[in-house]
Amino acid sequence: MLHCGRFTLPLNRPLIMGIVNVTPDSFSDGGRHASTAARIVHAFRLLEEGADILDVGGESSRPGAQPVDIDEELRRVLPIIKALQGSNVPLSVDTCKTEVMRAAIDAGVDMINDINALQGDGALEAVAGSNVAICLMHRQGTPQTMQLAPRYADVVADVMAFLEARLAAAQAAGIGRERLVVDPGFGFGKSLEHNVILLREFNRFRVLGVPLLAGLSRKSMLGQITGLDVDARLIPSVAAAVIAAMKGARIIRVHDVKASKEALQVVNAIRENND
Repeated sequence: MLHCGRFTLPLNRPLIMGIVNVTPDSFSDGGRHASTAARIVHAFRLLEEGADILDVGGESSRPGAQPVDIDEELRRVLPIIKALQGSNVPLSVDTCKTEVMRAAIDAGVDMINDINALQGDGALEAVAGSNVAICLMHRQGTPQTMQLAPRYADVVADVMAFLEARLAAAQAAGIGRERLVVDPGFGFGKSLEHNVILLREFNRFRVLGVPLLAGLSRKSMLGQITGLDVDARLIPSVAAAVIAAMKGARIIRVHDVKASKEALQVVNAIRENND
């Protein structure tokens, strides 16, 4: 079970986290839903398609993306969060800014999804006193630099050590393990080889003892493998989601909720019949 703000989520099947990008420059759907109204309509469409969690992000973290200021990020995400409050699903905010975390928690989100793993000034303290779930993600470098020349002695061992350290820091700050999720950070300071190894050996992260999140949807590694442009990566994204789920992922972060949900229904049936 995952304690997630207003919700306690069973993890007997992989949950689908639908992506709601509120940015003009996200790598996949930046600018596609240009107005607040269009973004809200898109979010409700993801719910209709079966999303278990909605993840709202107001700052792109694609390679090369430039940061936005706090006020602009808040202007983007808070109206979406408020509009979704009555939707009866957990709401997550994808941010690494402490001030945005605080404002989002005050606005009623149930989860903080932080690509910086609560390493920002005051971030641990900002979430410790709340009841939100937290996803701690690994990355090497920043969006501006992370894909220039990523290097690891052993990518699985290095990512594992980082996540273990961040879990320990979160618990030392008073955040219970029942609120914690980890994400190895596919595409965040990793080459294609690193990403492939992480997915191949994803099940090794289960020893951390907290739910695993996998975010592979439409990512460049899938384009490098298939040669497909970002808008043509539905089938590779679903295939990657299925592999991650079979290897222990309990939250799958996706753009294409309907297709992912249908594929994971097959995974769930097989798992149930084999358990």
